[in-house]
Amino acid sequence: MERQTLANRIEHIYEIMRAEGLSILDYVEQLSWMLFLKILSDREEERKLEAELRGERYRPVIKEEYLFHNWPKRFGVDSLKKVKDVKAFYDFIANELWPYLSSLGGSDELNKIGEIFSNVTLKVHDPHNLLEIFQNLEDIRTDEEDTQIMSQLYEETLMLMGREGGAAGEYYTPRPIVRFMVKVIDPKIGETVFDPFCGSGGFLIEAYNHMYKQAKTAEDLRKLEKAFHGQELKAQPYLIANMNTLLHGVNAKLVKTDTFSEDLHSPGELYDVILTNPPFGGKVAKANQDNLPVKTSKTELAALQYVMKKVKPGGRVGIVLPDGVLSNITKAFVRVRKELLEKNNVFAIVSLPQGVFANVAPKQNSPGPKTSLLFFERGKPTKEIWYYEHVHPEGKNYTRASPVRDEHLQDALEKLEAWKKYLETGDEEWKKKAISENSWVVTIDEIKERDYDLSARNPNRKLTIEYPAPEEIIASLEEKEKRISELLAEIKSVLGEKP
Repeated sequence: MERQTLANRIEHIYEIMRAEGLSILDYVEQLSWMLFLKILSDREEERKLEAELRGERYRPVIKEEYLFHNWPKRFGVDSLKKVKDVKAFYDFIANELWPYLSSLGGSDELNKIGEIFSNVTLKVHDPHNLLEIFQNLEDIRTDEEDTQIMSQLYEETLMLMGREGGAAGEYYTPRPIVRFMVKVIDPKIGETVFDPFCGSGGFLIEAYNHMYKQAKTAEDLRKLEKAFHGQELKAQPYLIANMNTLLHGVNAKLVKTDTFSEDLHSPGELYDVILTNPPFGGKVAKANQDNLPVKTSKTELAALQYVMKKVKPGGRVGIVLPDGVLSNITKAFVRVRKELLEKNNVFAIVSLPQGVFANVAPKQNSPGPKTSLLFFERGKPTKEIWYYEHVHPEGKNYTRASPVRDEHLQDALEKLEAWKKYLETGDEEWKKKAISENSWVVTIDEIKERDYDLSARNPNRKLTIEYPAPEEIIASLEEKEKRISELLAEIKSVLGEKP
């Protein structure tokens, strides 16, 4: 099916959902479970055919009568387009299929289906609308061509959803940032990749794309089948991550769980590579705070501790962090940063300007949080950290309407690759190439003198007077006010007063 035809069909489905009063967040959720059933059915057909060619009997994952391609038979027709009894169709989906799917369990695949349909609800309530949506999905193929187009359309919808802000931003990271981080960490075939806060699955998908290019043999492809792991707490992003990875051909093992419920004093499975953008500004449940080596209620600090414990010795981590984690002077933050540097090689920190994460800002005109990308390798202490201060190459501000693009990060990537060459070879010429007006190196002794403050302080920045936009001033003041409140609360806690 041509891209425009498929795009028009998806847009028509969204128009139907819009008529139901649904939001763009609902569009993605509802389309996800519908496409999930369509793709599951098509994959079952492929598996059945392969089994028949081998002379084997095939047992489908779910009962054959509930597979998408068998639904028309139930109504005595060969296509959903010929179904006349819309009420009977709606009753089948809502009162028979849904209870069956939500009750499934007993294997990884069945558990996943059961979790999805236990945690989302049918939000299209008009029987005519529900049937029309499925009629539009019926002849979308899941061959390579249609799947590739659908995955692109789905990603574009996720991007639009991310720009809506609020809850959407919690699980959408700008893809240029994701691709940049994947290139820096450079996962290899044979390594496991983990995102403990996987959101829509962007890091796992881009890591798969990066590693798939390395595949040379059937054994390489088999290794890729077992390489990708993710965790997500919330039902909606968990569903979206399953759908997104499925559309992109990634066989990811995704688990719906509270990542902070794991006891880090005796962590379970470790991973070669961790790539993640954890939740900012949230609260760790009180019952889970004892699971952390350094007790905290701050999700961003807890997330840093989590990835430090869950990566294998010699493994690599790329994590998005709000700048407060790098500079907060309270005891817990300093302790965690000290352990980070003593037990891991923090080889690079890339400081991003406000606006890069404008899509996660709860306020429409807010530039979003000020963040940095932190990269480290577990198992040896930090000696030098390469810093890069990213600014828009055209001197503009990033906004929802003018987001970061891959080419904007090219200079940072080239300088960082030179720095990695220096670390591998010790050749000072590579170090010289890594340093510029926007990049510099700080020794561990300098970091210790700052009381383990890891924030970016560019010594090469030209002294110019810049007048920030009013929304940036407001966001900065709000952030400072928040930090002052946190410090006062900690001081009161130390003095034995109630915060």
